Amino acid sequence: MLECVSIVGLGKLGAPMAAAIASKGVRVIGVDIDENKVNAIGRAEPPVYEPGLSELLQQAKANLTATTDLQQAVLDSQATFIVVATPSRLDGHFSLDYVLDACKVIGQALREKSDWHIVVITSTVSPLSMDEQIRPFLEEVSGKRASIDFGLAYNPEFIALGTVIRDFLNPDLILIGESDPKTGDTLQAFYMRILDNIPAFARMNFVNAELTKLSINTFVTTKISFANMLARICERLPGSDVDVVTAALGKDSRIGPKYLRGAVSYGGPCFPRDNLALIALARQIGAIADVAETTDNFNRSQNAWLAEFVYQHVLPGQVVGVLGLAYKPGSDVIEESPAIYLLRYLLDKQVSVVAYDPAARANAEQLFRDRVRWAASAEACVTASEVVVIPTVWPEFKKIPTSVWIGGASKRTVIDCWRAFPELSQADGLRYVSLGQGPSRVRVPV
Repeated sequence: MLECVSIVGLGKLGAPMAAAIASKGVRVIGVDIDENKVNAIGRAEPPVYEPGLSELLQQAKANLTATTDLQQAVLDSQATFIVVATPSRLDGHFSLDYVLDACKVIGQALREKSDWHIVVITSTVSPLSMDEQIRPFLEEVSGKRASIDFGLAYNPEFIALGTVIRDFLNPDLILIGESDPKTGDTLQAFYMRILDNIPAFARMNFVNAELTKLSINTFVTTKISFANMLARICERLPGSDVDVVTAALGKDSRIGPKYLRGAVSYGGPCFPRDNLALIALARQIGAIADVAETTDNFNRSQNAWLAEFVYQHVLPGQVVGVLGLAYKPGSDVIEESPAIYLLRYLLDKQVSVVAYDPAARANAEQLFRDRVRWAASAEACVTASEVVVIPTVWPEFKKIPTSVWIGGASKRTVIDCWRAFPELSQADGLRYVSLGQGPSRVRVPV
């Protein structure tokens, strides 16, 4: 039974993961080279933006400590989860630099440690990384053998920023690539102790687990792109509505409703790069990955499509307001966000832009500086604009009074990418454009 674990990396996943485990009564030692993050955990304050993390840290503070001393953390714990960044390389594969940096210190600690210890790679890695790089490196540094002297596992999480805590504690699946049955049994028992639900467990060797992680995310992106394809078709069919079509599709048990909502491209730090990593693997081994390549190409084309679509609704001299900059609500991440692509396009076309996001403004401001006017609120963004685009729907946007939408000297155009404001279609004094619905409601560019 694992009574104390260490977690290396107190970032977007590591910090919520540490707090969630500690809130269940397990002692957790968080480790990071960033002293600011370590000190924040020590004050029970969130080192990263994630809804619910502040409250969870208060619940967990009796069992959660943080340090920059990884070697001591390994000596004081029974398992170490490595949750560090694995940046995408130019060839699409993941860099293991930070993982191996952590493994070096962990291996040195294992050399001194007589007790059985499990090393868990939670960071996403490319297939064959565990067998060809991570395992041999740990064995070399530690002077010990995986599955005999220590346990080794690949155990990636399937979480989404903005709902990390809920997703971690209520997973559909726990994926474990294991060096030996003892390691897998220990991790499975650990999760059964801390989770709020009883998920499916899939235990296998390393390469199958590595491939499964990429395959799941690539399949989800394919599903998202299929729904977006349907949305573009519906926009050209009188009377059609993508929500009606996808709702029916989702009732088929072979398909299911999750991620089946036509709107804008997928983004964020996981889906695009996992798709590219699977493509890179296929090319490396001489296999065909046409479906993954088509999904990636189609998704990127959707960013260009949206930008051109918006631009066709802008008259000379009009100001465009962009509501929502993060790649999804509940996150401050702008990586691969359709809104960011849209901003770049409009600015290149010399269009005046005002933007608002309750969490991602600081990150977006680093990119665009004073090229964009930054609104202090969602209502201020709407008021300052003749054309408003909503690529990311935060709950607070739903609270904007209709009087704000219809206010102004000229008739405002509202482009609702997610069909989140159907009531505006009946409002006088504005032009409501909803994506994914037939020509009676939307003018489609040709």
